[in-house]
Amino acid sequence: MKLFDVKEMTAIERLFLLRSIAIATQFTAVLAVYFVMSLQISIYPLLLVIAVETVFHLLSMLVYRDRKATHAGIMVQLLADVLFLTLLMSQSGGATNAFVSLLLMPIVIAAVSLPARLLGLISLAAVLAYSALLLQMPSSSMHQMDMSNHYIGMWANFLLSVIVVTFVVGAMARMITKRERALALGREQQLRNEQLLALGVASAQVTHQLATPLANLQLLFDELIEDYPKSEAVQAMRQPLLQCADQLGYFRGLACSIRTNQPELITASELLAQFQQAVQLNFPQLQFDTDIAALHRPINLGINDEFSTEILIQGDAMLLPALLNLIQNSVKASEQGRAQQVILSATCQNNSLVLSLRDFGSGIKQPDSLGAKLVQSDTGLGMAVLLSNSTFERLGGSLTLSNHPQQGAIACVRLPIIENLS
Repeated sequence: MKLFDVKEMTAIERLFLLRSIAIATQFTAVLAVYFVMSLQISIYPLLLVIAVETVFHLLSMLVYRDRKATHAGIMVQLLADVLFLTLLMSQSGGATNAFVSLLLMPIVIAAVSLPARLLGLISLAAVLAYSALLLQMPSSSMHQMDMSNHYIGMWANFLLSVIVVTFVVGAMARMITKRERALALGREQQLRNEQLLALGVASAQVTHQLATPLANLQLLFDELIEDYPKSEAVQAMRQPLLQCADQLGYFRGLACSIRTNQPELITASELLAQFQQAVQLNFPQLQFDTDIAALHRPINLGINDEFSTEILIQGDAMLLPALLNLIQNSVKASEQGRAQQVILSATCQNNSLVLSLRDFGSGIKQPDSLGAKLVQSDTGLGMAVLLSNSTFERLGGSLTLSNHPQQGAIACVRLPIIENLS
């Protein structure tokens, strides 16, 4: 444990540190009260409780040395602290002990470490422990000098303190935790945007540098085709050069579309038609099976009149390339699994168009990391999935990756449906 860096310690490590200090303080206080102050206390029962607490503490540290503590584990540790404090108080004055308010400490720790339901259990345990200490007191102590009202008032004060800590401190802790998570997500989003910006700049530079040599190759090809019109080698150069020219032109169109930043509304059937056509052109050998539900939905006007309208989604020039990146990954995965098949299914769920691509490969090793950041793998860095995910998020959608229970992986794209009846 990092005992000297409290900020870097986990919740269970802070709890162990506080308990170590508490055990040392309890042991010292018992010896000082009995030998220095010469007060008559039940020293042997107190030392026995401290010994049992120490053994429990050492065993807990051993268990969580290489294991991450769950909320349930922390709750058990705090309930044990409540129990040990109650036993110590019961042997040293009960509710009259000046340190009975230490029962608030487990509640404070729970407020900053546990969810609300488990915090409520710790608070209830502390209140029951204080109530048991109060009921345990002999009637002679309660009626001596009419102290019953005073002890009941102390119990009411403790109950009020418990309520304040449970609701106020717990709410503040949850608010701080929520804000920290939002800041962490913001930092991750900023880092990913910086990576995407760097990739975009690099792509633009490479494309610009390829334009000139490609133009020179085109001029050279024109001269060769005039001199050797029947040469098979020269004829074989035609198609690759045309593809490179088309890709450069397409990149220029994408750049203009991104610069104007004007998304357009397209129908789901139109998007799927373009997608299927692009798949057939780029992967003619692929067996592309589709399972497409009705791309219309009924609209009720409330006048006993019902008609259907096509599903509209928001798209831009990057949407189709983002989907093609996914199909390319699916094709590679299926080829590794010695299959030439990809299944596309399209449905409407919860006001979203859901597109699912299933391949027949070996599955995904890191489904939670792909799409969120660059991940090193045998085949690359997950750059295509990262770019596709950023496109879907910009359009208000999402991308989730999972493994199929039988074989392969599933890329699920959700795009919000735009409400437009005109």
